[in-house]
Amino acid sequence: MSVFNDINDTTNKASHIGERYVKASHQYFKLKIFQQLTLSLSLMTKVLVVGSLVFAGLVFLSIALALEIGKSVNSFALGFLIVGVIYVVLSLALYMMRTKFNSAIIKRVGLKFFN
Repeated sequence: MSVFNDINDTTNKASHIGERYVKASHQYFKLKIFQQLTLSLSLMTKVLVVGSLVFAGLVFLSIALALEIGKSVNSFALGFLIVGVIYVVLSLALYMMRTKFNSAIIKRVGLKFFN
């Protein structure tokens, strides 16, 4: 009977080790998800805060530039039109380079996500 007891003990030990492995893997994945979630939320918060401040500064600089151009050409409407055209040209240039932005974002996020 000792052979059957040894087999039973070995099976119980293997079962216990398997359960511990599953629990440890579950805990690891929970921690990994928590890490990715906190990294994503902190990045979004930083982008939102810094982006809003940059946007406010860009608005004031655009108004100042439009007023200065308008004063030099004696037409404030023309100054605002010139600044608007500058933004349209910049937007088109960024739109043409959108695939480069996509690949750069995928590389950066991929490194953090799969690390």
